[in-house]
Amino acid sequence: MQSLLSANFCDNLRPNMSMITMNLLNQIKEEAKFYFKDAKGSHDWRHTERVFNLCIHIGKEEHANLEVLKIAAILHDIGREYQDKTNGEVCHAEKGALLARELLKKHTIDEKTIDRVIHCVECHRFRGDRIPQSKEAKVLYDADKLDSIGAVGIGRAFLFAGEVGAYLHSVDVDVEKTEPYTKEDTAYREFVVKLRKIKDKMLTEKGRRIAEERHAFMEEFFNRLNKEIDGNI
Repeated sequence: MQSLLSANFCDNLRPNMSMITMNLLNQIKEEAKFYFKDAKGSHDWRHTERVFNLCIHIGKEEHANLEVLKIAAILHDIGREYQDKTNGEVCHAEKGALLARELLKKHTIDEKTIDRVIHCVECHRFRGDRIPQSKEAKVLYDADKLDSIGAVGIGRAFLFAGEVGAYLHSVDVDVEKTEPYTKEDTAYREFVVKLRKIKDKMLTEKGRRIAEERHAFMEEFFNRLNKEIDGNI
């Protein structure tokens, strides 16, 4: 049986398909899935589905071009496997942009649309140095960041920590002096160095409102974790 998430994902493919046909978008989706066949849980295809749905939710309110946004959301993480396999040496946004352009050129999509999609993909990364300029790029950036905070974000942070073999948590470690892809790359480290900063990095009004609520939940969780880890409560 198809999951509710997948059903919503499919439903969100349908509106505003004037230039990009439903059939073409489904082809792109199936081709994108190829890059997730060996994906780890923290950045699997379900992450793409959630980001896609968030993009539609935010994009409608922000009056973004949904055709560009849908393609960009589907393709935004196709370079992720390359980053994971190199322990972060390859930037998944830059690699993904190259792969996305190659993929889209095989279809009947005009160059201007391809360029707009590629801009979204190459600048969606939190730690990247490219700044989202278009409305669609800002929406994708916010949607991707929102999936890394709140309850889902906490779950993904622990998933990633497990994938790299990190500890559960240690209050004795100065996380600001630790390195990614090591035993110290815990979920709490991710919270300190990245997740707690996200709500102030949102680029859309809708994204900011969602981020505030998710951030509050996350703060409460990690405060509780710091107390429980030493058996204080």
